[in-house]
Amino acid sequence: MEKTFNELPGRRQEQLMAFDRLLTIMDELREQCPWDRKQTLESLRHLTIEETYELSDAILENDLPEIKKEIGDLLLHMVFYAKIGSEKGAFDIADVLHGISEKLISRHPHIYGSVVADTEEQVKQNWEQLKLKEGNRSVLSGVPQSLPALVKAMRIQEKARGVGFDWDERQQVWQKVEEEMQEFKAHYNADTGEAIDVKEAEGEFGDLLFSLVNYARFVDINPETALERTNKKFIRRFQYMEEHSKADGKQLHEMSLAEMDEYWNRAKKEL
Repeated sequence: MEKTFNELPGRRQEQLMAFDRLLTIMDELREQCPWDRKQTLESLRHLTIEETYELSDAILENDLPEIKKEIGDLLLHMVFYAKIGSEKGAFDIADVLHGISEKLISRHPHIYGSVVADTEEQVKQNWEQLKLKEGNRSVLSGVPQSLPALVKAMRIQEKARGVGFDWDERQQVWQKVEEEMQEFKAHYNADTGEAIDVKEAEGEFGDLLFSLVNYARFVDINPETALERTNKKFIRRFQYMEEHSKADGKQLHEMSLAEMDEYWNRAKKEL
């Protein structure tokens, strides 16, 4: 049941007033600021992508003040897109909010209807089946083409699982990983570092990565998060190596691998 503004709890009133303040500021900037007036849906796109990655970084670092800041930056972009949409006569922020609200209600019949879904898995299966009824030609059509390959692999597998196309046991998935490793080895000579057939080797390596992502999903590891944490760990250790070797009057490009390993091992102990 919808409530009037005065019927809402005090904190909810404050939240709505804060959102109204942002909408008002957006109107003023769009009218008065040369930079804001110039922006289009297309010009904002790459900035939104950048802001999304900045939020991702803050989440990985568990930096709550930074997460709050980056959420604000992304929310501004959403309001900006809606403002441009209203100028085109296509939609405004109310249309956007009502649209997502209706979508959430229709996609959660176990909350707003009579469908039963007692587990997370049942909810996901219902979600994918509802999307097909809404007109999606494929379960996989909702996976954005421009997603990074590792994230895309994970989303593809999750969606396939939503309609029951998946392995039954974790051990089966690991057997597939080992099978793909052997197939990659058959197309790549690890001793000489040469591929017997470059295209075939590339394909088998892709299959191996895909199967590893699949196994990660079965053991509740997010492969994108895992790899990014490893990236950050490597950066910290490499920068430690740069700083401490420089403090000792040495340059990395002039050092032997054995000398660099000494600094690297120190970094592993301290970081």
